[in-house]
Amino acid sequence: MVKQKKSTRKKPIKMKKMTCGPITCNSCKDGAIYFLGFVGAAVYYITTATGFWMGVWGVIKALVWPAFLIFELLKFLGM
Repeated sequence: MVKQKKSTRKKPIKMKKMTCGPITCNSCKDGAIYFLGFVGAAVYYITTATGFWMGVWGVIKALVWPAFLIFELLKFLGM
């Protein structure tokens, strides 16, 4: 009689069902929209830059453009 070796395979990991909560809901979609906004702003700022350092400044501005948008919106609303 030949002895069989025990299987060294690990048991499969059971995945938890994803639920839509206040933090996880649409997080991938929001990231994609922010990324597209970043790319669009970076292209705009770089194409209108007059020099290298203005292009670098444009990339930095492209990273934080939502903050400028909210600031101007709140200033417009008088808050």
